[in-house]
Amino acid sequence: MKVKFLNRFLLLFFAVSLVFQADAQQNTTFQEPALSTPDSWSLILLPDPQTYVKFDYNQPLLELLTAWIVRYQEKLNIQMVLCTGDMVEQNDFPNPDGIAVNQPSKSQWESSANAFCRLDGKIPYVLATGNHDYGYKSAENRQTNYDRYFPVDKNPLSQKLLRDVGVDVNNKPSLTNATYEFITPHGKKFLILVLEFAPRDEILEWAKNTVGQEKYAGHTVILLTHSYLNANNEHIEKEGYTLPGPNYGAAVWQKLVQPSKNILMVISGHIGAPNDPKAHLAFRTDVNSAGRKVQQMTFNAQALGGGWNGNGGDGWLRILEFLPDNKTIKVKTFSPLFAVSPTTRQYAWRTEPYDEFTIILDE
Repeated sequence: MKVKFLNRFLLLFFAVSLVFQADAQQNTTFQEPALSTPDSWSLILLPDPQTYVKFDYNQPLLELLTAWIVRYQEKLNIQMVLCTGDMVEQNDFPNPDGIAVNQPSKSQWESSANAFCRLDGKIPYVLATGNHDYGYKSAENRQTNYDRYFPVDKNPLSQKLLRDVGVDVNNKPSLTNATYEFITPHGKKFLILVLEFAPRDEILEWAKNTVGQEKYAGHTVILLTHSYLNANNEHIEKEGYTLPGPNYGAAVWQKLVQPSKNILMVISGHIGAPNDPKAHLAFRTDVNSAGRKVQQMTFNAQALGGGWNGNGGDGWLRILEFLPDNKTIKVKTFSPLFAVSPTTRQYAWRTEPYDEFTIILDE
C-alpha cells in the first residue's frame, strides 16, 4: 500500500510540475506591451469595428479592446486613439437576417458608441466613417447616423482638441469632416484631419484650404480616412459604390495629399479577405509637392477570426510608439483578446515585417 501511495504521489507531483513548467515557459515567451523608451508616448490604432457590433455576441470583444486601452493608458503613455471607420455594418437597416447580421442598425450604433464610452473623459479619440456608416447597408447614399451616436460632446477630451468642422452632404456641420489639434508630450504639434468615406470634391478642397492655413504651417498633419490603399500597396482607383462624386485613394492623393506641404501621414482601413492578415494591410511612401515623404498605412482586421461573419478581427490593434526624437514611430501589432488568457497569449503579437516596423516622419 505504501508503494502504491508513493507512486501515486510521484505521478501527481510530476503532473503538477509539468503544469508549472508549461506556465513558466509561457511567462518567459510572452512579453507584456511596454514602451521601448520611457519618455515615448503611444497612439492606438483600432481597425474597422463593424463585425464586432453586427453580432450581439461579438460586441464584448470591442469593449475588451477599449477597456484594454484604458488599462494600459499609463503604462504605454497613450495620448490618442484613432479608428479607421465602418463603425457599424449597416447604417440604417431595421431587419437583419440573423445570419450575416443579427442586430438592427440602431443596436449596432449603440454597441459601437457604448464601447467607446470607456474612453470618454479619459483618452481623446478620432473616428473615421466608412462605407457601411452611410446609406442603408453600404453607401447607397451619403446619409449617416454617425453624428447622432458620436456627438461633439460625447468625449470632452476630443471636443477640447476640435479645431475645424466641415459639412456633410446636407451642408450641415459634421464631425465626419473635421480637424483635431494635438500637442505631444515632446511639444510636437499634430493636426489630425478626418474625412468622410470617398470624400467629395468640395470636401477635399475644404481640407486642402484648412490644412494649408498659416497657423498649421508648422504642424504635422495625419489624414485619417476609410478607403485609400489596396492590399497591393496601390492607391485605390475606383470602387463600385453609387455615391455621387466619390474620390477614392488615387484621387485623394492627387487632389489633397500630394499638393499639401504638411500632410505627412495617411491612415486608413477598409480592405480585407477571410483569415488573411496581409489582405488587410498596406503601406507605401510617396513624396509630396514640397519634397517631403508621406507615410501611408492601411490597417484592418475585420475578416480575421472566422471570415466576414467571424468574431470581428481576433482583437488586433496597432500600437504606434512615438519616440522622443519627434520623428521615429515604432509600429507593433497586438491582440488583447489573445493576451487576456495564459492559454492563448503566445499568439498575442504578430511579428512579421509587415506587422512590426519603424516609420521615420519627414521633418
